[in-house]
Amino acid sequence: MSTSHDAHDPLTPARVDPLARLKLDGKVAIVTGGTRGIGLSIATTLARAGARVAISSRKPEHVDAAVLALQAEGHSVVGFPANMGKAADAHEVAARTVEHFDGIDIIVNNAATNPIFGPLQHATDEAFDKIFAVNVKGPLELCRTAHAVMVERGGGAIVNIASIGGVTPEAGLGLYSMSKAALVSLTKVMAQEWGADGIRANVICPGLIKTKFSQALWQDAQITDKVLGHQPIPRIGVPDDVAGLALFLASDAASYCTGGVYMVDGGYLS
Repeated sequence: MSTSHDAHDPLTPARVDPLARLKLDGKVAIVTGGTRGIGLSIATTLARAGARVAISSRKPEHVDAAVLALQAEGHSVVGFPANMGKAADAHEVAARTVEHFDGIDIIVNNAATNPIFGPLQHATDEAFDKIFAVNVKGPLELCRTAHAVMVERGGGAIVNIASIGGVTPEAGLGLYSMSKAALVSLTKVMAQEWGADGIRANVICPGLIKTKFSQALWQDAQITDKVLGHQPIPRIGVPDDVAGLALFLASDAASYCTGGVYMVDGGYLS
């Protein structure tokens, strides 16, 4: 009698092709803030892995351009203009995705805003409300709205895009860092409460990534020199560095991963 684990051992999952587990054929994904930078890279990566993708962004012209570019590659993609700081828009993104694709399996909350830079003393109530509405309440409203749909399809995956500022506050980005810390905590709450429903939730914390959103940082030589001098990997990140991890977390390859906080920062926080 063999003592090794085999296909008949109920504690040993059946072996599958690890690359096949990264495929998203038949899955429906929503990517907010999906028209440029990290969001567009993630939307493109998920689509190339086989997912049908719905993207959203505030400006209709940006949505149209991103949808046309992805459709030109042969992908099944739709787009909806939406301000994720408005609960009604978040609810509509979920509803229209179901209307187009008959379900939701993956949500990537990438939309974010940061209208101010400087110390907390200079932060206004308006800035606080806007940052937390987009960066925290938007992801919550979208995921709560999609929850029943995801459960009906047997579960799904939520990937929230936070920041290293959500783990260690960044100078001059106090409110933004606070909002991303809240998003990290929200991810863990989702993981705990929805795990039994088959829904996994994980959060990615990018460091300095070369996007238009972070342009003021990576174009500042003093800031760049400080960051790169502290990183084991001495380069600025690019959106595809984040997209690869997002694909893993959205796919069946990460079926035992939930509540995780993952850094994509060149080792900055190591």
